[in-house]
Parts: sequence; structure tokens; C-alpha cells
Amino acid sequence: MFLSKITVTDFKNIRLAELSFSGKLNCISGNNGVGKTNLLDAVYSLSMTKSFFNYQDSFSIRHGAEAAALNGTYVMDDGSLTTIGLAIYGKGPQEGKLLKREGKAYKRLSDHIGILPIVMVSPSDSSLINLSGRERRRFMDALLSQVDREYLFKLQRYNKLIAQRNGLLKNSEDNEELTEAIDVQLTTLASYIYDKRKDLANQLNQSVGEYYAKVSGRAESVAVRYVSDLEKMPLDEILKRNKERDRMMGFTTAGIHRDDLDFEITALDGEFHPLKSCASQGQQKCFLIALKLSQFSIMKRLFNGTAPILLLDDIFDKLDMSRVEYLLQLVVGEDFSQIFITDSNKVRMEKLVKKIGGECKSFEVEQGNIKEV
Repeated sequence: MFLSKITVTDFKNIRLAELSFSGKLNCISGNNGVGKTNLLDAVYSLSMTKSFFNYQDSFSIRHGAEAAALNGTYVMDDGSLTTIGLAIYGKGPQEGKLLKREGKAYKRLSDHIGILPIVMVSPSDSSLINLSGRERRRFMDALLSQVDREYLFKLQRYNKLIAQRNGLLKNSEDNEELTEAIDVQLTTLASYIYDKRKDLANQLNQSVGEYYAKVSGRAESVAVRYVSDLEKMPLDEILKRNKERDRMMGFTTAGIHRDDLDFEITALDGEFHPLKSCASQGQQKCFLIALKLSQFSIMKRLFNGTAPILLLDDIFDKLDMSRVEYLLQLVVGEDFSQIFITDSNKVRMEKLVKKIGGECKSFEVEQGNIKEV
């Protein structure tokens, strides 16, 4: 499966772009801030129905325009063509989206998730290390939602029920009976989500270590560990124990909505320590690349060999040339399918691509204008 053609209209700083892509490697060059990442985000949005960067939808509309539109033609594994159209319109309470496949609108945007699997590697991934657990939950949810439709449904239902429960907790009236009914539903949903996240963390722990060794060439070890309130007891017991505390705070203080991932690295003492405080910038960069390559390999296996589209945005920053070359050799191997790579250094990318060989298309971006070269 790969993206053959795309038309981008009024998306971020791209007024209009009509492009045809290679089913293998696509190299996009240009100075910083001219729109390279925006093109990758357009490709991501066609798969996930929203921006990679967790923005309000209206932020994806070019300044001065009333709407943005993305249209993509995909070659599927069986050789058939599929067209996907995404329109983003309005601002504030009037904003909305319309998603179509073969000209037919989806009733629910979530029905599209997983049809066109995708993985993006971006400098903003540093938030997975440096910011709160919310970012790491988003990472787990984005991966699992693409490979498990039931997970996405149960997660959406859980989040709605938590919002409803929090509303009841803020209400001074006695809603004990309704709260208990919600707790029963939450417990069933949480059990499924917890099992899926725990299994994912175990897979990541093994795979990230292997990719980190390949990308970094270093001897230290890294680890991914799952942290959840449900490790100690099921959610219904947690909610009972925290009943008074939740009422005082006005929200649900424990549950899978508080889950996290611990990222760790071995130090000179041979013990594991938090990656955030004990790893250099280079080590953190290698870890994040290893994490996303692990996401790719897990998704490919769960999709029965269908490789996700891989978006590599400015990943060569903080990596020396030998690591860059090795990484390119790794990603253009037979295990990967369509790849998009951005880099501000056109000459560097041309030399590396020429050295590695293989099918490739090159594009240049200048202030939102994109042309094939």
C-alpha cells in the first residue's frame, strides 16, 4: 500500500500542490520553516483524519482561507486504487471535517483509522521524553487504534464515561447510583485497554532495545516499562478506595487515563535510570528513532505484512553521518514500503540517496510551493 498522488489545497502554508510520489523513497528538501513538515502532515492527516501535532483542526487551514482540502490516491496491496478526501472547514464552534472514501462520506471518522497505516518520526517526538504522561498515552493510543478497532471504540467510550463521571463529581447533588453504574462500565473497558497497553509495552521493550543497538552502535541498554494503577488492582476497587478523594478533588484521580510509560537507559553503574535525566541528546534521539521503528515493525506484523507509510521529518539532526547512512540503509530495506524523508541539507540527502541507490523521487519546497526536481 502506498500514496500515489496527492492534491493539497490551503493546508497550513501550502496554497496548492499536486504531486505524484514514488512507491519507495521520496526526498523533500528546503530551508527550515518553508513547509516540508506541512507536506508530511498532510499525508499523515489523510491516514489519521487529523494533524500529527494535536492542533485544533482550524489551525490546519491556511491563513485567509475558509477551508483546507486534501485528496489522495492510494495503490492498495491488491493493486486496486483507493481515493481519500478530507475537508477541514470553519473556525471555533463552527469548525468541522468531512472525510470521504471513493466519494462516499464516512459516518464516523474513527471507521477510517487503520485503513491506511502510517508512522511519523518528528523532532516534536522529544515531547515523548520531556513532557507529561499524556504524550506517551497518545503514542500508545495512536498505535493501538490503527491495529485494533475494538481498542479505539473502547477507548473512546472510556473517555466519554470518565468525562461524565467527572461532571457528576463536580455536582454537589447525590448521584451515587448513577456514578456506580458508570463505574461498572469503566471497569470492563479499562480491563481491555490495560491488557492491550501492557502487551504493547512488552513488545516495545524488546524491539526498542534491538533497534537502539543498531541505530546508535552503543553498548548501553534501554528499556520501556508500563506504569498503570491497574497493576495493583482492578479499576472497580481503585474507584471504591478513591471515592472520597475523587469527590473532594472533583475528578477521577486514578485509572487508565493516568497510565504512563517509563523510558530508561543504563548508566556507568550498569543500572537503569530515567532516560530524561541520564541520556545525552544524541542518546535520546537514537532512542526516539528506535521507538518509532519499533512502532513500524509491530504495526507491520499486526497488519499481516502490510508496511505502514513511514514519514521521517528532519531526523538527521544530532546524528553523525555514519548513523544517518546506516539509518537510511535500514529504512530502505525490503522490510519497509513507502518512505518520505525531509532534510534542510539537499546536498547531504542527494549524496546519501545516490550511495544507497534504489527508486527515489525528489522534491523542493520554498514558502509553501512544492515542485518535483
